Amino acid sequence: MEYNFKVFSGSSNRSLAQKIVEKIGIELGQLELKRFSDGEIWVKYGENIRGSDIFIIQPTCPPSDNLMELLIMVDAAKRASANSITAVIPYFGYARQDRKDQPRVSITAKLVANLITVAGADRVMTMDLHAHQIQGFFDIPFDHLYGSSVFMNIISELSDNIAIVSPDVGGIKMARSYAKRLHANLVVIDKRRPKQNFTEVVNIIGDVDGKDVLLVDDLVDTAGTFVGAIDALKAKGAKRVFGAVTHPILSGPAIERINNSCLEKLFVSDSIPLPEDKKSEKITVVTASDLFAEAIIRTNKNESISSLFDVDKG
Repeated sequence: MEYNFKVFSGSSNRSLAQKIVEKIGIELGQLELKRFSDGEIWVKYGENIRGSDIFIIQPTCPPSDNLMELLIMVDAAKRASANSITAVIPYFGYARQDRKDQPRVSITAKLVANLITVAGADRVMTMDLHAHQIQGFFDIPFDHLYGSSVFMNIISELSDNIAIVSPDVGGIKMARSYAKRLHANLVVIDKRRPKQNFTEVVNIIGDVDGKDVLLVDDLVDTAGTFVGAIDALKAKGAKRVFGAVTHPILSGPAIERINNSCLEKLFVSDSIPLPEDKKSEKITVVTASDLFAEAIIRTNKNESISSLFDVDKG
């Protein structure tokens, strides 16, 4: 089947972009991307995109050059007279600073939304935002896909006696989506965060005694919070602990903490590339390429993608 759109990829996760276009049945668009000796980024589209609908695949994971690269790609496409530009951002970086929780700090999620819009994007597509309200920071159409469908096939076979655990109150909506699909009980961890990158488990709301549990979250960074939750669940009688986390940031001591924990298996998506030094026998990568390929096709055809949102209406 022939499609009347083009897909281009930045450098932050070209392997995912390649999988997406293979699912669609097209080739990645030609793009020249260079960095000058001073670090500045240069972009040139290697083919005519005048009047074309284009999709730019670029997660904005660290380093921040990936965000700058996306902005320059969008700007170059706008100046090349593309008909429409959709920024496909599998992982939306800077999303954790989504409100002014103390004096004299930036709301970077809003800042990034402004940058992407001003650069010339007509639409944004992403998966499992850290905070759902970030969609309201954009004045352009925004498609928020849910990663639960990426993991569902593999986690549905884990156990017949499983409880779904949300690591905090903010993650209840995501956890409920898993629980509803798996017909499982929902458990919530009550925690407090005395300082950045550090949390303390206060209470576990729900029964995990004698159960296998699946801890779900949008991202895992240093894994301190994640491993602390695992220890708390085991202390409450959980048999086996699995994890399903969409975005594997895995910075600092994360891999060491995961390897030394009693976690059975951690399932992550390929929204962020997993380098060799972050690979572990406990980590299984599941591709999100099918989800994004289907969303891109439906968007181009002006078809509904609401079924891909996996919205829990309960």
